Amino acid sequence: MAKSPKSLTPIEAFLAPIAALALGAPDIEAQVLWYRDGQWSDGAGEMLEAEEIAFYAEGLLLEGFSLHWDHLFNPVGDMALIRLCFWQGEAPLLPPPNAGWQVQAQDGFAAP
Repeated sequence: MAKSPKSLTPIEAFLAPIAALALGAPDIEAQVLWYRDGQWSDGAGEMLEAEEIAFYAEGLLLEGFSLHWDHLFNPVGDMALIRLCFWQGEAPLLPPPNAGWQVQAQDGFAAP
């Protein structure tokens, strides 16, 4: 049974828009970026399928990571992407989207 909006945890409420995007666009993927040693990196180019996105993000938020997400759209090729930017500690300057990508929605969650 789904939780009512009043019974969502702060993390679940924060991730609800991402989960809704994934349900509405099951072909969407998420690019994972990590802030380490003073710079943003996509590691090995980690990409998540739609059904993995909210679950993956929730696990890291519960472990004390902070997250900024963007829902990006590129009109050339009619492509959409969710970008997940994770870090620990003080919030870094976020990386801009790559050329041609437009921010459709975004939000952030800072670890306590």
